Amino acid sequence: MKTVSDYIRTIPDFPEKGIMFRDITTVMQDADGLHLAVNEMQKLLEGLDFDVVAGAESRGFIFGVPLAYNLHKPFVPIRKAGKLPCATISKTYALEYGTATIEMHKDAIKPGQKVVLVDDLIATGGTIRAAADLVEELGGEVVKILFLLELRGLNGREVLKNYDVASVVAYDGK
Repeated sequence: MKTVSDYIRTIPDFPEKGIMFRDITTVMQDADGLHLAVNEMQKLLEGLDFDVVAGAESRGFIFGVPLAYNLHKPFVPIRKAGKLPCATISKTYALEYGTATIEMHKDAIKPGQKVVLVDDLIATGGTIRAAADLVEELGGEVVKILFLLELRGLNGREVLKNYDVASVVAYDGK
């Protein structure tokens, strides 16, 4: 029986020498791999009391929407700046080279709602930490942060140490 990691392609020396790039497009391009990935993520939510699934653009949508659908929960998109049509709140965070800004509609999370944040990958943790800040600014409570893939060597969990974080597959390197 295959595991999710069996569907992940490793590309050595991309985008630069010494990096082992973990490509999840091979998970998404295989019906069995995608089905297994969503099911394994869903298992990590068993017994958890929550109201909303929120996902970071764009791969957080890919995994967050089927989870929300399967569990009959609403889905809230967290988008890059300038992509949402109504009033938003935003958060700017540091990248390796520069900054990025994400946004959420002001009415997306109601005070007191329990939120699961979903993304494909945890590396440094900056994006999902900014997403958690947005949820909390609106009065929501982040009850779990869920990833398909974790790169432990980049210490993203340290940035998220105050949250319940889970990943389906974890690699020790970068």
